[in-house]
Amino acid sequence: MTATATAARTGPPAPSGPEAPAAPPAGRRVLRAGGLLLGAVLLAAVVLASIAVGAKAIPLDQVWHALFGWTGTADDRIVRELRLPRTVLGVAAGAALGLAGAVMQALTRNPLADPGLLGVNAGASAAVVTAISVLGVTSFTGYLWFALAGAGVAAVLVNALGGSRAATPVRLALAGTAVNAALFGYVNGLQLSDLGALETMRHWSVGTLAGRRGDLLPAALPFLLAGAVLALTLARPLNAVALGEDTARSLGARLGRTRVLSIAAITLLSGAATAVCGPIGFIGLMIPHAVRAFCGPDNRWLFPYCAVFAPVLLLGSDIVGRVLVPPAEIEVGVVTAFCGGLLFIHLVRRRKVAQL
Repeated sequence: MTATATAARTGPPAPSGPEAPAAPPAGRRVLRAGGLLLGAVLLAAVVLASIAVGAKAIPLDQVWHALFGWTGTADDRIVRELRLPRTVLGVAAGAALGLAGAVMQALTRNPLADPGLLGVNAGASAAVVTAISVLGVTSFTGYLWFALAGAGVAAVLVNALGGSRAATPVRLALAGTAVNAALFGYVNGLQLSDLGALETMRHWSVGTLAGRRGDLLPAALPFLLAGAVLALTLARPLNAVALGEDTARSLGARLGRTRVLSIAAITLLSGAATAVCGPIGFIGLMIPHAVRAFCGPDNRWLFPYCAVFAPVLLLGSDIVGRVLVPPAEIEVGVVTAFCGGLLFIHLVRRRKVAQL
């Protein structure tokens, strides 16, 4: 049988390259699924530790009793009224920050990117500090709306300065850096000019889970869920963006739409998380790097990994802050900033060495 007849019977050869990415082997998929399961188990263990560990250690059997057999004892009140809301908010905020960081790095194709790069955290912080100092807002629920508005305005401003539909990852990064510098200068100036509200703003601006009430999550949850769903649906288009803009266009990716939706997802996730616990940095930088070694660069796996492992890091950092200087606490934002700063220095040095 001739080659022509064979080709006519079997059809043209399957395309190779970006048009038809090879599916990962079955063993690789099993390992990835196993990693997600391991992350869920680890998250459950950290959640229990977050409820049990603190200035007063509570045995696990008493934790179980407080959760499912409430009798109003002192330990029951500590678990149900203080540590459980704190832990649940930590899980939600950690997942949001991890997802936002993964989307940011995929959008800018920059492994050093963090949600703060687009000015989203700075915009949320500026809006909340303005609400505290100028408008006298004191409720945590009120912070949510100002944080979301500030994050949205900052994201739109950065997108406009970066060139809107003609924006490139580099121009977006530069615009975000400029907006960050301006907004954080405004925040610092406003704090120094209003000494009466300085203590409240100082406690909020470092990022903490302490003192957060359980009624915050129902208010923030619709925004967090919308941002998470949007981020997960963008995994495939952002895979195409990772191949380069020209290749992404040849694959049919709509770059303008993907960029706008990605910024919307980052705004919802970072804005809501900042509203409930303050501007906690570096979670979005550390987690994508940590999990990429196990799940690879495919965003369809990377995003779920970040959503599972980021709360582990956030709650773990919160636990460390509780036990280092008892009975006082170190805010979780301080712990993550210390760890993230070391990682950032390591990544920058490694990239410099790679360029030599």
